[in-house]
Amino acid sequence: MPTKPSTPTVEQPRPSIPAEASSPWIETRRFPRFPALRGSLAVDVAVVGGGITGITAATLLKAAGKTVALVDAQRVAEGVTGYTSAHLTEVLDCRFHTLLSHFGEDDGRLALEAARAALDQIARLVQEKRIECGFQRLPGFYFTERQEGVDDVQQEIEAALRLGSEVSFTTEVPLPFPVKAAFRIENQARFHVREYLLPLLESIAGDGSSVFEDTRVLNVHDGAPCVVETDKAEIRATDVVMATHVPLNRLLLQTKLAHYRSYVLGCRITERVGDALYWDNEDPYHYVRLADLEGESLLIVGGEDHKVGQEEDTEARYEALLGYARRRFGVREVPYRWSAQVIEPVDGLPYLGRNSGSSHVYVGTGYSGTGLTFGTLAAMIASDLILERTNRWAALFDATRVKPVAGARDFVAENVDFPKHLVGDRLKPAEGGTPDELAPGDGQILAIEGRKRAVFRDPSGTLHILDPVCPHLGCLVTFNPAEKSWDCPCHGSRFEGPGKVINGPASTDLEPAQ
Repeated sequence: MPTKPSTPTVEQPRPSIPAEASSPWIETRRFPRFPALRGSLAVDVAVVGGGITGITAATLLKAAGKTVALVDAQRVAEGVTGYTSAHLTEVLDCRFHTLLSHFGEDDGRLALEAARAALDQIARLVQEKRIECGFQRLPGFYFTERQEGVDDVQQEIEAALRLGSEVSFTTEVPLPFPVKAAFRIENQARFHVREYLLPLLESIAGDGSSVFEDTRVLNVHDGAPCVVETDKAEIRATDVVMATHVPLNRLLLQTKLAHYRSYVLGCRITERVGDALYWDNEDPYHYVRLADLEGESLLIVGGEDHKVGQEEDTEARYEALLGYARRRFGVREVPYRWSAQVIEPVDGLPYLGRNSGSSHVYVGTGYSGTGLTFGTLAAMIASDLILERTNRWAALFDATRVKPVAGARDFVAENVDFPKHLVGDRLKPAEGGTPDELAPGDGQILAIEGRKRAVFRDPSGTLHILDPVCPHLGCLVTFNPAEKSWDCPCHGSRFEGPGKVINGPASTDLEPAQ
């Protein structure tokens, strides 16, 4: 049972937030380099994207006897997977009562069963390959600090029990502050995601299979065979798994997705916290867990989500997160801060399986805040379909599905952003100022010779003057000062300050201004 402080915690001096984003998973586990693609090749399956979805799919397919080419635009496990908070849970972001309302009792039970199977798949690979990644099972708690939030917790418990999830009501939560109510769920998990993925990566290459970095995929053509166009050469494959978090340039699927940015701090704290996963029911909500990194325990605190490209003061999100953590955990130092893309589906469940209009191209997207769970599930479903095995969850998560009742209101709400920003942002005046006034690391949309330009001064002082039009569907990007990136408010594409694409659906860089 947690010890509840009888007097307010002595507030620590305010720690500073690091000036640059860095992921503890990347900083504490370096990977060897993999080569770039140097010439055309043919394999059974091309896997596009080197995060947890792509690496797991390649692992499963190679184990089944397929030759695989895994391709990443930059470095493997340094995209969204490298910037996770590394929760492993069957608790969906859409909440139990929403899952029940949108999908009904039978399909809701099936969704939770699939999430549990994904956790079991990770545990099985850890055991089979003897992976030392700190994997351990532990409980999860969904809690409220406010009396008016108790009914919400009770509603979640009732829905969870109807869906076959073994949750229980409690007020005893191992946090250093009082809570009004919570549910407890057993057998969730945590691990070091890159320590888990490296042994899988090392087992992929060889016997006709390969891993390639620094190879950007520009287009994928379904066919017999499929053709994967990259900036280096072509890959021909019988099947293709698009494991890029968000599929490249697929407008139909894009209309069913919303792109959010979520912020995370890695903190050294003075208070004692039980080893578990935690989520609150605030708006915006927060998620908390412990991590063992290089001999010390860090508190991982995340949240303060917002739609990509629709927040001017992104630094304020980190400040709000630090304020939340300081009031509750006695933060004495913040060695890490980072953020990541979260893709929300309109009906509450991710889109997994065969891509719309394709016979041999498979996708996985819309994982919400449970990307490690659903990324693993996406790999399981795609590999089963490629191997022509029965998968009991494939129909439920079908990437081509449209659920008018479940998703109609959210579909309209999310897709109003595209026409609003496509037209409205062009009518807004550019920001005041001149390129000479930009400090290193700053960017602004400025008027230069009567035309809007995305202007960025890099740390060395060099100016980059870019066309602000996103190459995906033509919206204007905005500058994210916390991440030093250009973000598209329509479909979530992101670009480095000098214009290189970071996240799709765009597959090409911002153009230099003419």
